[in-house]
Amino acid sequence: MRLLVVEDDEILLDGLKVGLQMCGFTVDAVTSIADADAAIKADKFDAVILDLMLPDGSGHDVLAKMRRSGDRTPVLLLTAKDEVADRIAGLDSGADDYLGKPFDLDEVAARLRAIVRRGHGRATGLLEWKDVSLDPARMSASRAGTAIALSRREFVILQALMETPGVILSRSNLEEKLYGWQEEIESNTVEVHVHKLRSKLGANFIETVRGAGYRLRGAE
Repeated sequence: MRLLVVEDDEILLDGLKVGLQMCGFTVDAVTSIADADAAIKADKFDAVILDLMLPDGSGHDVLAKMRRSGDRTPVLLLTAKDEVADRIAGLDSGADDYLGKPFDLDEVAARLRAIVRRGHGRATGLLEWKDVSLDPARMSASRAGTAIALSRREFVILQALMETPGVILSRSNLEEKLYGWQEEIESNTVEVHVHKLRSKLGANFIETVRGAGYRLRGAE
């Protein structure tokens, strides 16, 4: 899951990036409204964490611009402005959730998973396809009840495919899930990890759609 964090406190920002990466997220970060607008316009994110008090204005402006343009990306407002009136205003303006500072990192991760899950129309956090189960909260996977060890990138690819069964995800789609701005994209990473997933889940679990990408076999 790829996130954009908009936060001008550098210490807090670094803590969020490291902590959320440890929870399995791919994290990009900016510190201003101008950079947030540019990032949202240029890239696709699974969710946005948005501070309200930014050096060049209010995070409400970022949120308003997203919603006016029809952008339905889930947004979690994470801010020191935590009065009831602030929370009401944030939620009514289009935010999917609101959390005050200080916060618990595990709660932030859980709220992100929840708003993304609702965006996909799922009632539970557990992802299941055939005999494979994936638990994003615990970063665990099993096949027919037996635990499967997955690397972080294998997990990210499998989660992306299981969240959208039937949808063909191109190599570039999957690379966007795997890499942040500061990471160098390796030329055959997706192919290598798909090969490893097939060795663990069965050769026919993931289908290659020639010239298009990958999807779960049987989901077409």
